[in-house]
Amino acid sequence: MIKLDSLRCQYGDKTILNNISLDIDNHLSILGANGSGKSTLAKALCNLIEYEGSVSVDGEDIKELSRLERAKLISYIPAKLEVYDPYISVEEFVLLSRFAHKKNFMDYSQKDKNITLNTLEFLKISHLKKNTISSLSSGESQLILIAGALAQQSKIIILDEPTANLDPHNAKKVAQHIKGLKDYHQVILITHDLHLASYIDSPTLFIKDSKATYYEDGFFQDSVLQELYGVEFNDLAVSYE
Repeated sequence: MIKLDSLRCQYGDKTILNNISLDIDNHLSILGANGSGKSTLAKALCNLIEYEGSVSVDGEDIKELSRLERAKLISYIPAKLEVYDPYISVEEFVLLSRFAHKKNFMDYSQKDKNITLNTLEFLKISHLKKNTISSLSSGESQLILIAGALAQQSKIIILDEPTANLDPHNAKKVAQHIKGLKDYHQVILITHDLHLASYIDSPTLFIKDSKATYYEDGFFQDSVLQELYGVEFNDLAVSYE
């Protein structure tokens, strides 16, 4: 379980999230307008930014955990693939995700390499394993990020706007993989894509004016969406089947 207690995030004098307390014991989709604080919350959950209050996973304060311990608990998938070395191969990039499991001063084990190859096979992208990161399309890059998270074998996977830069074909492919992840991991999805969130079908946290409102169900009713977003909705369609 992830527990937020009086979480507060700000940049300079601007408060982004204020006094958020929540128990997250299931999958979750986090929605809100652009700039509402969705990505800020995702990064706070991973201890990637400074915040006030506390974030704990299974009773452990994440600030008290080492980086390796946190990596075994939480994987964070950003909206865009960015690497220091664009000429690293796909296989090498995904293998790096096994770092939290690697023994100090030792090379990656055969188990690490097998997990990497099995993950690429599972996502049906093993044909890309020798390709350089710089040669990938946007859709392939997003699948490589998911592969890294799977190879990391963390309990919780946080995806930050995973379909933001994708065409409809690749968005559908990534959406289907994300839904499949729910069978093996606790999935937290940050998105502004209502169709994606509806398809993933998790409880929803809506962020607005620095506050967060939790919906176990009923979020995708037209009347609720109209009140939250201030525009008219008529039968939101699910387009990822």
